[in-house]
Amino acid sequence: MNQTVNCLYCGGEIPVKSKACPHCGSDENTGWSENRYLDGIDLPEEDDSYQQMREREFGGKKVSLSWQAVVGGLLLLTALIFVLQQVLNW
Repeated sequence: MNQTVNCLYCGGEIPVKSKACPHCGSDENTGWSENRYLDGIDLPEEDDSYQQMREREFGGKKVSLSWQAVVGGLLLLTALIFVLQQVLNW
């Protein structure tokens, strides 16, 4: 009869001589120690919506094009038209 033990990390049943847990992948080098991998990580609350998290992380401001970006785009377009006129006699 196969003897099993419970994984110290996820609690799943594993064979006694198993080198890793088939349920969570923990082994003696990574997950069977007393220091767990994800302990102490601050995760958002379950009722925290995506929009609230996004506003908290990124400030909720919408990014608009600055006048420098518009002027730069117009300069590039003008340069492209000039080059096409010179090369292709457009």
